[in-house]
Amino acid sequence: MPHSYEEVRAAALDILTRRETVAYEPSQYEHLSLGIGEVFARREARIQPGHFGANYLLDASDKETLLELFWDLFRQGIITLGLNDSNRQFPFFRLTQSGQRAAAGGDAYFFHDVASYEGAVRREVPDVDAATLMYLKEAMQAFRSGCLLSATVMLGVATEHTFMLLLERIDANPSHRATFANVFTERTLLQKFNKFRNLLEPLIRGLAPEVREDLDTHLSGILSVLRTFRNNAGHPTGLIPDREQTFVLLQLVIPYLKKQYQLMQVYR
Repeated sequence: MPHSYEEVRAAALDILTRRETVAYEPSQYEHLSLGIGEVFARREARIQPGHFGANYLLDASDKETLLELFWDLFRQGIITLGLNDSNRQFPFFRLTQSGQRAAAGGDAYFFHDVASYEGAVRREVPDVDAATLMYLKEAMQAFRSGCLLSATVMLGVATEHTFMLLLERIDANPSHRATFANVFTERTLLQKFNKFRNLLEPLIRGLAPEVREDLDTHLSGILSVLRTFRNNAGHPTGLIPDREQTFVLLQLVIPYLKKQYQLMQVYR
């Protein structure tokens, strides 16, 4: 039975990051293919005593998916061609330095399933709200299942929920409520956000450097992108985001959340 792109990707990354042990060292393309077949057999309880490695070949569909995935990982900078400087050619390959850091947990945005995505979010936003995290995990699960419209809707809900939490934090603090009072009179979330951004503008210079850094990019640019995709997905426009667009959105939401929670600390 053919496996999805995300299933093949998850198995490949588990092998490359040594979370899965396989018979052949994954230093060349065919060995990776054999390893993925072995992982699938293990996960599907098809392993037979004395059989390993080459006994569990990928079917034709999975081989085509792996070929696509391999070059995606190359373009993303996770792997590079060659075994070492003396052997630089395909079919040999290895993790890049960036890929090694990601495997060691040094890259906050390295994820391939719901658990690793949750880990990426929690590393950047340790106190993320449970409801927000629920929407994010649902988005990742939808993405892995190929339900891209559902994924973008959940990401939009998560970003809106986080912004509303920020407003609740401000409203609960008498020292800051009056400054942003006009935000609460606006009807729609987009109107609230635009008013909040305008009122925040003259106060930015007084914020800590780590809060000021890329603040406008995260508050307007990222939120605008996420809301655009959510609106396209939530209304009958017929527009469907592709996998690459949705994967980028899954990454963008993390620094957005981080910036929102930094503001929550300012206005706590």
